[in-house]
Amino acid sequence: MIITVTMNPAIDKTVEIDSLIQGGLNRISKVEYDAGGKGINVSKTIRELGGKSIATGFLGGNNGRTIASVLEEKGIESDFVRVDGETRTNTKVYEKNGALTELNEPGPVITEEQMEALKDKLLGYAGADTLFVLSGSIPAGVPKDTYARIIRAVHEKGSKVLLDADGELFRLGVEAAPDIIKPNRVELEEYAEMDYRASEEELVHIAEKFKDKGIGSIAVSMGQSGAMFLLDGQTARCPALSVKAHSTVGAGDAMVAGLALAWDQKLAAEETIRLCMAVSAGAVTTIGTKPPSKELVEELKKQVVIAYLK
Repeated sequence: MIITVTMNPAIDKTVEIDSLIQGGLNRISKVEYDAGGKGINVSKTIRELGGKSIATGFLGGNNGRTIASVLEEKGIESDFVRVDGETRTNTKVYEKNGALTELNEPGPVITEEQMEALKDKLLGYAGADTLFVLSGSIPAGVPKDTYARIIRAVHEKGSKVLLDADGELFRLGVEAAPDIIKPNRVELEEYAEMDYRASEEELVHIAEKFKDKGIGSIAVSMGQSGAMFLLDGQTARCPALSVKAHSTVGAGDAMVAGLALAWDQKLAAEETIRLCMAVSAGAVTTIGTKPPSKELVEELKKQVVIAYLK
């Protein structure tokens, strides 16, 4: 069973324009709305690939009701804690030259009681057959060590955890030894306090240190440079697939969905890598945060090139 946790969900509004004019009039050629937030994006992708998950977190106001309705229409089970205030709307401005500008709202303030209600809900799902996906930002009122606390609590019940976060959420979270992590290049550089672009050898070195913390599986997404995977005692490097890119929004979430589904289906390392690379590449061909089709992912799997480093 996969449980995705989205503490700061959103209505994703993706608008397309020719070129962004700061301080001037911008005419929108196309607009798309969808239920979003990193964990929700993971659940949408898992559903598109034929898997199942339960989406949880916090929802509030009309936007929250809209998200719940969209998930129901998509056949995704949800179990959110209802809160006061309005779930945020995130606006993504996509230009024809591929440039992306994101305007993310803060979301509602979460009380201690609401946080405890979510923790109780998660512990109710915890067990040896459960993977929790903790991803994305947290709203105001939620302490930075929340992911770390959740990891330790569900580990006590035998559950596994996949962490996809940045900044302090990531730094504190990895100290609780999640089972799977998916940092990107920038997040690793920030974690290692680098003020320059790390080489791939340096990224591997940083990633290997997580093994000492008890983290078993690591995927490092590197955008146009592809990705690296540390799975089952092996380190693999994969170049990015050649696809017609529409938007990079959601590519990282798609890779997280691949990792989660691979865990749920008990896939071997090579199949896990092929799935992750294919679904991530497929995601950049879609509009906004819409997941790629299962048919496209199956086709892209055939194009994945895996080079084992050790």
